[in-house]
Order: sequence, then structure tokens, then C-alpha cells
Amino acid sequence: MNPLKTCSNDVAAYNEAFLTERSAIMAKIPEILKIAQNRGSEANLPYDGALLPVEAFEILNEAAVAVLVDVRTRAEVDWVGFVPGAIHIEWQDYPGCQHNQRFIEALRQSVPEDGLLLFLCRSGVRSHAAAAAAAAAGFTGCYNILQGFEGDRDAQGHRNRLGGWRAAGLPWKQN
Repeated sequence: MNPLKTCSNDVAAYNEAFLTERSAIMAKIPEILKIAQNRGSEANLPYDGALLPVEAFEILNEAAVAVLVDVRTRAEVDWVGFVPGAIHIEWQDYPGCQHNQRFIEALRQSVPEDGLLLFLCRSGVRSHAAAAAAAAAGFTGCYNILQGFEGDRDAQGHRNRLGGWRAAGLPWKQN
């Protein structure tokens, strides 16, 4: 038995499986966006739609024009964790919780206006406001990530157990 031939066959089978799976995922992106847009329409959102964390992750991995915009405070990013590759632009400052008056300006400097912008905060509330502001400022393809980075509070008032990016087991890091 020739081990190189076996290896070559394995690589060919792997490549074929990879391309088949990639095609299936690429075909899913319009489907995922349509579901998110339907959620947006049903909720009368002022932006394109609302994604679940796992849907946002799939889009970020497969759509080159997709950008994750983390709108949490610098303190949250430093102390709680962050998604690698995300653009960080605070919606509010810490500790004063004052609205960042330069948010749209910073967004324009950081992302293409015709990109697919996925907004993330702790629970989905500030990212909702940021997506709405971006859409009102002329950005297209604005989506809120429901449940946010930490998700909803459980019965004991703790986050990171019910929904959210971290609870979904998606990639994140901590300083």
C-alpha cells in the first residue's frame, strides 16, 4: 500500500467535503439574513434585522463584508471579555454612561457604509440603539445581535447562562 496515495485520497476527500460544506453555509447566509429581517419587520425595528449570536457568528465567518461592532464600554471589554476581530466603539462611556457624541463619526472612520454591520453589547439594548443610529445616519446592512455578549439574567440575577455570545460557546477572549 502506498501511504502517499492514501494521503492524497484523504486530502481530496477532505477538500471535497470542505467545499460542499462551505457551499451549504454560503447558501445559508441569505436565509439567515432573511430570518433576521423578518424578526426586524415583526418588531418594527428601524434597522435591517436582529440576529441570534450563532447566526451572527456564521455570517462573520462567511461574509467578507461583515463587521462586528462591539459598542460596550472599554471597561466591559477589558474586564468581561471581547470577541477577537471586533471593532470597538463605545456607545456610552464609563462610568458616566454618557452617550458617545462621536459614535457615528467613529463608525464612519472604522467601517464601510455599505458593509454588513453586526452590533453587539452586553444584552442587546445598547446595540439596538447603535444599530438604529447607524441606519438613521445612512449605513445599510445594520443588524443587532440579540442577547448580546452576556445574555439575559437568570433567576439569581446572573448573566452568561441564558443566551448571549459567551453562553453559546462562541469565541471570545479575556484580558
